[in-house]
Amino acid sequence: MDRTIKVVSSALILGMALIWLGVWRTAPASMLSEVALPDTWSNRTLERDGVSVVFDVKPLAEDGVLREGGFADVQFRVTDKASGQPLSGVAPGAWLDPESVAADQAQGRDRSCKSRVGTFLKSNIGARPLLDLNSYFLLVMNRDASVSVVDPSVSVGGITSTLARIELKQPPMDWVTPRDNKRVFVSMPTAGEVAVIDSEQFKVIDSVAAGSNPVRVALQPDERLLWVGNNAAKDGQSGVTVIDAASLKPLKHLATGAGHHEIAFSKDSRFAFVTNRDDGTLSIVDIASLSISKQLKTGTHPLSVVYSPLSGAAYVADGQDGTVTVVDSASQSVRRVIKLKQGLGPMGFSADGRFGIVLNTLENQAAVIDTANDALIHELNVSAEPYQVVFTKAYAYVRGLASPKVTMINLASLGEGRTPITQSFEAGPQAPRMAGDLPLASSLAVSRDDNAVFVVNPVDNTTYFYAEGMNAPMSGYPNRGQVARAALVIDRSLREIEPGLYSSRVKLPAAGRFDVAFLLNQPNIIHCFSTLVEADKNLDQHRGMPKVEFMLDQFTADLGSPYVVRFRIVEGKQKAQRSGVKDVQVRYFRAPTSRPQQVAALEVADGVYEAPVTLDQSGAWYLHVRAASLGSSFDDKTFASVRVIPGDTH
Repeated sequence: MDRTIKVVSSALILGMALIWLGVWRTAPASMLSEVALPDTWSNRTLERDGVSVVFDVKPLAEDGVLREGGFADVQFRVTDKASGQPLSGVAPGAWLDPESVAADQAQGRDRSCKSRVGTFLKSNIGARPLLDLNSYFLLVMNRDASVSVVDPSVSVGGITSTLARIELKQPPMDWVTPRDNKRVFVSMPTAGEVAVIDSEQFKVIDSVAAGSNPVRVALQPDERLLWVGNNAAKDGQSGVTVIDAASLKPLKHLATGAGHHEIAFSKDSRFAFVTNRDDGTLSIVDIASLSISKQLKTGTHPLSVVYSPLSGAAYVADGQDGTVTVVDSASQSVRRVIKLKQGLGPMGFSADGRFGIVLNTLENQAAVIDTANDALIHELNVSAEPYQVVFTKAYAYVRGLASPKVTMINLASLGEGRTPITQSFEAGPQAPRMAGDLPLASSLAVSRDDNAVFVVNPVDNTTYFYAEGMNAPMSGYPNRGQVARAALVIDRSLREIEPGLYSSRVKLPAAGRFDVAFLLNQPNIIHCFSTLVEADKNLDQHRGMPKVEFMLDQFTADLGSPYVVRFRIVEGKQKAQRSGVKDVQVRYFRAPTSRPQQVAALEVADGVYEAPVTLDQSGAWYLHVRAASLGSSFDDKTFASVRVIPGDTH
């Protein structure tokens, strides 16, 4: 279950690249360059097989210097050499790692580069790059006031993939992230606030007042404003709070009506549609003036609202009346009422806006609406008590409260007069309702490649990874120490910000020379560019001796159970995390006397290291960290202890 998930954009890259690497290993030495070229602009342009690749690293610092600890945009402009036309949608891969002079001199630079890329593609924790520009992370919402960060590409001895834990003021309920995934907005009802997580550093950077009992959060399409649904009991406090997403300043509270609120937007961000469950109404808000332009009756108990850009209308599902009311955004009037069955709840639309799927918890069904004529075309049996639906390009995934099964609806099979194709897979051993106290945030998260999903099972506290075309989930990620409730994917891979220009923002590592490996699948191109990161002299003055801070989830272990030592290396008064240390080791022994053992520690995040240790006898074990490159006196006084307890003592 703990197989590593490949982190490059296309499944074809791995196989094609490794085949091509085999060809290069047999190439004559005369075909290969033997030494690294200087870091000049002539070394930042590659022309091969009819393709031109221009590499650039643009610092965000005002002085334009690539300096350790700063941020920069790593960019590749890929064009057709003959015509100069940009090559769009080619999904390149890239990695940043310290330069390897010895390997370059021994093998030749091209061969050394291809060998390293082949290793990176295998996602082996023993040989991971310093920065993976193809990576993504999984945020797991916990039942308590925290969020776990999982790196799906890493598994230490099948034990853990957890990268970090983000502490919140109060337990979370819902979350949303912009398209660039740089921030995550998390509602905290009991705090009356929305937490703002920096998803590059994985820490809370702000908490914004968001009205009474903030629950649902939504970003309008242009991402300028964040909308928060206030499920307040008092008159005048129930409605929505609008927050400027850039400045994080609350702008206005609108008292739309009583009850729970769901929020949708017109494609052009002109109108917001807010349901008021207890009032049985839909509020249409003019976003430019932040005023309610119309209040419509949409049934007795409206539970969801979704906007279809294809039909230019909002669709409001009413659970008690069993209707879907179609509201035209141009005329702001009811266009049609589609009569279905009682028990309707959550609703969603395919990416093109053509098919709407509304779940019926009482009937264990999903009704399919065709926006071409606003008519019901299918009623499909799905997982028992369906309560969540998400979409990839090919499928709709339906999660049921009363079943561990996830139903997949083939979108290409939908249509009037057609027979829909459905299938299912089990995500865990038990139904989610067994866990109780579930949040509004979805337990289904679509992968960055849009052809797979992560599914949280809150009963066994595991997040399962399912790839389309498989009969069962490929991997599972236990959430040890916390109780998992929902999932969200944070994509760090290269993005095509304009045709042919692929970019990723990174935090620059410690000073030194680095190789930036580039991989293109069609045509097959692998090349290592060079770049230089300068030292921060101010940081050097305050850096001081590096120290170890242990990050142990627990200080006891069952005899015979695997145990992973996690720690960070920090330096200076600001405790800046030290990354890129390649010779870190954990030395451990059992008290009072036993033969010391050593194991290599590997960096799994910026300045965070892990090492699996074998604690094969009961008693107290002591852990020390060493790294020759940091000096003989590096942290020689800091240690941690773990008590190993025989299994029968529990």
